[in-house]
Amino acid sequence: MPELITKVRKWGNSYGLIIPQAIMESKNLKEGEEIEAIIIKKSNVLRETFGTHKFSKPIAKLMKEVDKELYDI
Repeated sequence: MPELITKVRKWGNSYGLIIPQAIMESKNLKEGEEIEAIIIKKSNVLRETFGTHKFSKPIAKLMKEVDKELYDI
């Protein structure tokens, strides 16, 4: 689960990310410190792969059926 969702912004000839002050404080980060980040492009993989689809049943009902089949709930 992502800890931070932000946008890439252009700064001169480079790009950067904004880290909110609250996260800087909670992680005890200081300006100039080196950090390690994992970059994951936000996208809707299912829509990109399969396109839009009209379901014959409401999503809540489909999810209950999946839960029952997978977890016997």
